[in-house]
Amino acid sequence: MKSSLEIAQGAKLKPIAEIAESIGLGIEDIELYGKSIAKIALTSEKLKLIKKNPKAKYILVTAISPTPAGEGKTTTSIGLTQGFAKLGKTAIVTLRQPSLGPVFGIKGGAAGAGLSQVLPMEEINLGLTGDFGKIEAAHNLLAAMVDNHIFRKNKLDFDLTAVNWNRVIDMNDRALREIVLAVGDPQTNGVTRRSGFDITAASEIMALRALTTDLSDLKTRLGKLVLGRNKEGKIITASHLNAPGAMAALLKHAIKPNLVQTLEGSACIMHTGPFGNIAHGCSSIIGDEIALRLANFVVTEAGFGSDLGAEKFFDIKCRQSGNFPDAVVLVTTIKAMKFHGGIPYDQKKMKKENLQAVKDGARNLGKHIENMRIYGVPVIVTLNKFSSDTDAEIDLVREHVKYSEAAGFAVFEGVVKGGDGAIELAKLVIKSINTNGTPVPTYVYDLNEPIKNKIEKIARTIYGASGVKFSVKASNIVDQLTKDGYADLPICMAKTHLSLSDDPTQKGVPTNFEININDVRISAGAGFIYPITGKMLTMPGLPMIPSSENIDIDEHGTITGLF
Repeated sequence: MKSSLEIAQGAKLKPIAEIAESIGLGIEDIELYGKSIAKIALTSEKLKLIKKNPKAKYILVTAISPTPAGEGKTTTSIGLTQGFAKLGKTAIVTLRQPSLGPVFGIKGGAAGAGLSQVLPMEEINLGLTGDFGKIEAAHNLLAAMVDNHIFRKNKLDFDLTAVNWNRVIDMNDRALREIVLAVGDPQTNGVTRRSGFDITAASEIMALRALTTDLSDLKTRLGKLVLGRNKEGKIITASHLNAPGAMAALLKHAIKPNLVQTLEGSACIMHTGPFGNIAHGCSSIIGDEIALRLANFVVTEAGFGSDLGAEKFFDIKCRQSGNFPDAVVLVTTIKAMKFHGGIPYDQKKMKKENLQAVKDGARNLGKHIENMRIYGVPVIVTLNKFSSDTDAEIDLVREHVKYSEAAGFAVFEGVVKGGDGAIELAKLVIKSINTNGTPVPTYVYDLNEPIKNKIEKIARTIYGASGVKFSVKASNIVDQLTKDGYADLPICMAKTHLSLSDDPTQKGVPTNFEININDVRISAGAGFIYPITGKMLTMPGLPMIPSSENIDIDEHGTITGLF
C-alpha cells in the first residue's frame, strides 16, 4: 500500500466551493484560500438562517491511553465520517489543526492516514491558513505590551515576580522554557526579569478561541486574560492595558473556521488546536455549531485518551457549548493492548500473536470504557485493524467488550478501505443512538464545588488515583484563586497522556498512586483553572531524531518525509 503522503499527493481534490455546496453553503458563505481551502464567513446570512435547523447527531471519538504505535483517533474520525456518507448520510468531521511542533518533532503529520485522511494534507500540516501565526502574534503583542508598560514607569505597579504571561512559538524548543528578558542596558532594553516560552498550542488564546462563540465574546474573553498581580496582590488583566481591541483585530480571520475535505469528498471543518494534555484538546465550538446545523451526523475528536481530551470535552466544552454527544467511539488497537499488557514497543514483538498480552492490556481499555460511561453516553469500541492482527486476538478483544458496559464493538478498516472500511462502525453508531435515545448531560463534578474537590474527583474517578497531593505552592494558589472569585470555574488538568497516572512510565491501569499537583494556573479568558501535575511541561522538546530530519522538498516543490 502507498504511504499516506503518496496517497494524498495522488488524490484529485474537489473544488472547495463544491464541498461547501454539498453541506448547503454557497460561494457567498465562504472565503477562498486557493482552490481547496476556504474559511467560513461568520457574517454569512446563511449562518443566521441555519440556526433554526434541527441539530445533527453528535459523536465524540476518543481512545485508550496513547502508545508509540498510535491508535488512529483522527483516522477513525475521518473514516467514520466517510462511512456515514457511504450510507447516504450528510456527515461532517470537525477536527483540530495540527501544531508544527509535533509535526517536526516526534508525531509527524496529523491529518489521518491511508484512505481516511483530510486534504490538502501538506497545507494542513504546514500551517493551513496561518491561524496559529495570528494567535502567536496576538499572544506576543500582549507580552510586549506588558514589558513596555513596566518599562514606561509601571503605573499598574506590576509585581515583577508575579508576571505570568509568557511568550509562545509554534515549535518544540526546550531552550526557551526559561529565559531572561531585557539583558543589557535597562535604559534602552527595559527591565530585566525571568520569563519563558510555551508552545502556541498551549496558549490561552488558542484555548479561548476554541471556546468562544463570536467576535464580541472573543474580545470579552481577551479582556479577562490574567497577566499577573500588582504589589498589593490584586490581579492585572489585559483590559487594564487596553489590549483586547488590537488582539481581536489580529484574530479577525483566525476566528473563522477552516473548510477542507476528506479523501472521499466529505466536508471537514478544521479549527483551533489546543493540546489535549495541557489545554482542553478539542476543536472549536463555532465550528461544531455550524456543522451541527448542516449535517445529519457530526463526528469530532478530543485529544489523547479519555482521561484527558474526552474528560475535558465533557466537563469544559459541553458545559460552555450546550452541545452534548449522542455517542462515544472509543478507539483501540491490538498493538496498544499488547503495549499496555507489558510488551515493550518493538515492531517484531508487536506483530507476533500474544493473547496473554492482549488480555492483560484489556484492563486499560476497560478503564476507558468505564470513564466514558460515567457521562451516561453509549460507548462503542472500535478496533483500528492492522494487517498483523490475528483473528484470535480480535476475537479476544470482542469478547472482552461483550462483557463490559460498552454498547458494542466494530472492526475499523478505514486506513486500507476508506469509508467502506467504516460502514460496520457507522451502522453500529446509528443503531446505538436509535436504541439509547438522547443522553442526559452528566458531569464528574459540580462547578460550585471547591477547587480541590473538583481536582480530587477527576483524579479518583477518571484516573483511578488513591488521592491528590498538593504542593505548598499549589495549595496557596488555590486559596488565592478562591479569594479572587474563580472557584466556580471548571478544571483543565495538565497531565501526561502516556499514563492514567502522572508518571508516563506507568502503563496499563496503575493502582495505589497519588496525583501530584505542583502548580495551579488560571485561564480566566478561556474560563478554566489548570493544575500542573507531575513533571508536565508547557513547552515540548525535540526527540533524539526529530521528524524534521526526514522532511524535504525537491526542485519541483514535491514534499517528502511528511507522514
